[in-house]
Amino acid sequence: MLRRPSLLVALTILLVCVPTGEENVTAAVHITPADLASLALVGLLGLDLLRGRPLHLSRPACLVFSGVVCAAAAATVTSIDPAASLTGFIRLVQIFVLVPAAVLTALRDRTDLRLVLGAFVLAALIEGGLGVEQYLTGTGASYTGEPIRAVGTFGALDIMAMSGVVSFGLLAALALALMERAGCWPRRWLLAAAAFLVLPLAVSFSRGSWIATAVAAGVLLLKADARLALRWAGLGLAAAIVLVGGLGAGGGGVAERLSSIASVSGGNEDHSVSDRYDLWATARSIWADHPATGAGPKSFPQLRDSHAPLRLSSGSDAADSTIGFEREPLLSPHNMYFLVLCEQGLVGIVAYGGLFLALLLGCLRRPGAAGPAAVGLLCWVLVDFLYADIGGTTTVLTSVILGVAAWWALPAEREQLA
Repeated sequence: MLRRPSLLVALTILLVCVPTGEENVTAAVHITPADLASLALVGLLGLDLLRGRPLHLSRPACLVFSGVVCAAAAATVTSIDPAASLTGFIRLVQIFVLVPAAVLTALRDRTDLRLVLGAFVLAALIEGGLGVEQYLTGTGASYTGEPIRAVGTFGALDIMAMSGVVSFGLLAALALALMERAGCWPRRWLLAAAAFLVLPLAVSFSRGSWIATAVAAGVLLLKADARLALRWAGLGLAAAIVLVGGLGAGGGGVAERLSSIASVSGGNEDHSVSDRYDLWATARSIWADHPATGAGPKSFPQLRDSHAPLRLSSGSDAADSTIGFEREPLLSPHNMYFLVLCEQGLVGIVAYGGLFLALLLGCLRRPGAAGPAAVGLLCWVLVDFLYADIGGTTTVLTSVILGVAAWWALPAEREQLA
């Protein structure tokens, strides 16, 4: 692994699938096997520094990553509770700086990229296969009172995790297929894998993941070939109609969930959506009291009740055969941009916005076969951040994706011709 550190990146991705048991969601720190692997990857980065080896980080990469560190540090120092915010600062630096920088330096050529994308596909097939089995046998998490929601190895307390892993695998399979020669068997198998992963994604009943995957797949295909994107968009629409019709015949769950996307405003939204709007309003209210550097990392739960509308629920329902029924507290605004705004203020939103914009523009502008993979995965994360934030077992995958995007968007001199 020292000679090809991308193997450790791939291992980090696969370790996300290791069950960690049902954890206390209110705990300040959760350490998973994937987190430990990512820290080992950062350790390799530190070892290179101690040995005096160049890290091959470009100046733009150093600038945008440094901005995030400075913003998080300023928010921690000025926090309403600096001691409590310290763990949040460490987590933010891990997720948005250290692990992405380590992934960036671990990717040295397209073989490394294929290893990482292949790990995403394998993890998605593992979780997706289990998710389909949960849906068919009624052993998943509760959805409308029925135990049919696919959650993979993550359980009802990390309800969004499987859909994220499956989405990443689907996009990685598409990107790898586009790297292969048309008509060859590897390309056919990869396209078959992507087609299969649509099924577990559907029975995850995650509207956010559906939207993010549709947008990301569209950007990925447009980046690769605009005519190909139009052709595959037609095929994808036809497949979606068949899939929704087939699953809808068994109870209408997917069809009803899909139709609910169109009714998220005007007072017609369901309870989970109205709670999300109230959480966003809460975050805006917190930011109004702490506009410059925010209230500090990990401060949202402390300030939520004093700023939340009266109708906000005390928590969301979670149930499966392992935990029974639990009420899960709402500990974040379920929007990464609002989370940064209320906890790190304008300084934070400028720093994170600069990072995301630099990565997105760099991935879109730079030509090459690896571009579709980088921009597709990055777009999924950026869209998902509109209705989700960091947290849970799969958070480290966000770091890996940011690292892949940084490798392509902000290359060091030695990678300009990669």
